[in-house]
Amino acid sequence: MKRILPASVFAVLVFLVALNLRPVMAAIGPLYPLLQHDAQLSATQLSLLTTLPVIMMGLAALAGPVLLRTLGEARGVAAGLMLLIVACAIRGLTHSVAGLMSSALIAGSGIGLIQAVMPALIKRHYGTRAGTLMALFTTGIMAGAAIAAASSAPLAEHSGLAMALAIPVLPALVALALWLWAVRAPAPAQNRTRPQIVRCQRAWWLMVFFGIGTGAYTLVLAWLPPFYMQQGWQPQQSGYVLGALTLVEVVAGFILSALIHRFRDRRYPLIAVLTMILLGLIALISLGGSYAALPTLLLGLGIGALFPLSLIVTLDHAHSPEEAGTLLSFVQGGGYLLAAVMPLMAGIVRDRAASLDTAWMIMAAGIVVLMVMALRFKPQQA
Repeated sequence: MKRILPASVFAVLVFLVALNLRPVMAAIGPLYPLLQHDAQLSATQLSLLTTLPVIMMGLAALAGPVLLRTLGEARGVAAGLMLLIVACAIRGLTHSVAGLMSSALIAGSGIGLIQAVMPALIKRHYGTRAGTLMALFTTGIMAGAAIAAASSAPLAEHSGLAMALAIPVLPALVALALWLWAVRAPAPAQNRTRPQIVRCQRAWWLMVFFGIGTGAYTLVLAWLPPFYMQQGWQPQQSGYVLGALTLVEVVAGFILSALIHRFRDRRYPLIAVLTMILLGLIALISLGGSYAALPTLLLGLGIGALFPLSLIVTLDHAHSPEEAGTLLSFVQGGGYLLAAVMPLMAGIVRDRAASLDTAWMIMAAGIVVLMVMALRFKPQQA
């Protein structure tokens, strides 16, 4: 940026941009019955509307260092928002299988681009507040998901499926306009050296950790509403459950941003939030559709804190903006490719079995693995 914005102004911009990074996925679960009827989607095809964006997010993140050198950080955010606008416009024009799948690919590319370049921008210009801004960024992501999850089914009932799928174009347009007005993008630097992150064993540990943890987020995002519909709930009710869960994630993100500076050793909060997720999955399996409050609270607090914590722990291992961009690109890129497996696996399970409990149990086993991995993240090794 040619001029450094005050941290408070930049924080608002970061939050507004982040609000746009999950509605295209969070709206899908509550709309499952309509998508089944209008687009003739199977459960596996429905899972692709989450899996494809996550795959593209991973591929875009892996290309992050190249994108930083060619587009630059500020222009990269603007380009990502433009791709999201295009994806939402396509969904407003058609909700055929081809249109939905192509818009999922485009949206995932835009989301991945923003997620790859925003951390480097934060690290470069606001290094002393990087942890807080990253927590705010991820909190904005979850807030956007909450709004979309709670509003998509009522909006579809009132204004139709096309409107419910296209409505995220409005906040994306607002965020793009404010970003272009406030941020002046310099020409991208061409002489940045690329650290050899891939050769570092710790980078691979961080990537696997982020991938399994994000798998829990994408699994719940895609399949919690259909799970409760399977238990006899109405689409609007199931959307409200996902909206409530993501609102709890937002609260967890704000709490984390306020308290994370007190924990130099990130292992303590990591183990705490992983325990909450594990208990939430167990509650989901044991309670079914009879009582949603407990799993909603536990999963919301755990997932809401784990996502930003994973990125903060990754940033702890970077010592320069270039290294931050390269490391986060590798961790998010490979991690999102791993995370994409979970909703797809759940879709296959749903098509072949009467229950999603198997998917929840597989995810619970993954959380236990993360607990063991988290013990390796000692501060002196960062």
